[in-house]
Amino acid sequence: MRLARLAQRARGLGLAETCAPLGGLGLRCALGAALAGLAEVDDLCHRAKLRRATERCKGKHGTDSRGPETTDVTERPRLTLDQLRVFVAVAERQHVTRAAEALNLAQSAASAAIAALEGRHHIRLFRRAGRGIVLTEAGEAFLPEARAVLARAEAAEAVLDDIVGLRRGRLALHASQTIAAYWLPRHLAAFRAAYPGVALHLTIGNTGQAAAAVRGGLVELGLVEGAVHDPLLETIPLARDQLLLVVPPDHKLARLGQVTAKDLRGCDWVLREPGSGTRSAFEAVLLRLGLSLPALRVVQELPSNETVRAAVEAGMGVTVLSASVVAPSIEAGLLVRAPLDLPARPYLALRRRDRPPSRAAEALLALVMSSRSKARGSAPG
Repeated sequence: MRLARLAQRARGLGLAETCAPLGGLGLRCALGAALAGLAEVDDLCHRAKLRRATERCKGKHGTDSRGPETTDVTERPRLTLDQLRVFVAVAERQHVTRAAEALNLAQSAASAAIAALEGRHHIRLFRRAGRGIVLTEAGEAFLPEARAVLARAEAAEAVLDDIVGLRRGRLALHASQTIAAYWLPRHLAAFRAAYPGVALHLTIGNTGQAAAAVRGGLVELGLVEGAVHDPLLETIPLARDQLLLVVPPDHKLARLGQVTAKDLRGCDWVLREPGSGTRSAFEAVLLRLGLSLPALRVVQELPSNETVRAAVEAGMGVTVLSASVVAPSIEAGLLVRAPLDLPARPYLALRRRDRPPSRAAEALLALVMSSRSKARGSAPG
């Protein structure tokens, strides 16, 4: 009887086809996390509704004579993953039409999903704001729960995807800007050629954001430069990157035989934002030189490598960036490498210690390691 009920829920979640070959045990394993998550969101909505009913009962001078609105919970239609997907898409875009387009749905279907979700709990999740819509207080509380359930459902489907041997599946990555722009693309292309059925979902941010995404379970792998100190995360060395101090061609540092700590204090600096791996690596260099960031004259902080590079090319100041980022500018004569020896920094993969890696993640890491070994073997002696 319990297996029959699970099978019925599987059809509602859209997992029935992939669960069918696994039998009863596989069905229970694959659906457990998703069903538990739906129950949590269901409970959250019901508690929110009860709070609203209680507030309606409390008049300004006593109890509202109308009493709380009652609903038979057992007869209400159940939450579905499709409703949650629509809700999250609308919340992120603040627009029903754009959310429907992103999900390849008709606008009427997206509107119906939101209406069903709100009607089931007699609660408003959105309100009008100009030409768009924004979340209500209840919607703000519901959004992280809905995202968590969808993440659990994706994890359940990933179990099934692993069983078919990487013929299909999904791997979520969060890479720092330097890695995403200059190092990762060739590895993603090689992975795509080897496993065309596995969808790669890449988010780009700084090192701190990548670590937070892995820690929070939003992605399986983070790809960052520099050290990340978090007992929950395992770090796997992937490659090495060289940092360079670069200046405009007519800058005084370009004419020196060797840059000293005193020279660094006398310059205007353009740096990446806090949380950037490039900035963290530079701060570590300063400590070895007996300096700290407050000792420098930082005139501008910018959120990307390219904007920092362009600002230095325009004469705003000097900076430290990856050799991969500044190589085209040095070749074009727009920047010059100043004589300061900087240590190489590692490129690292981050993953949760308490979660076994998926086959897709293992395959990507193995491909990167193989590429590194081949590069070492072909290097001239």
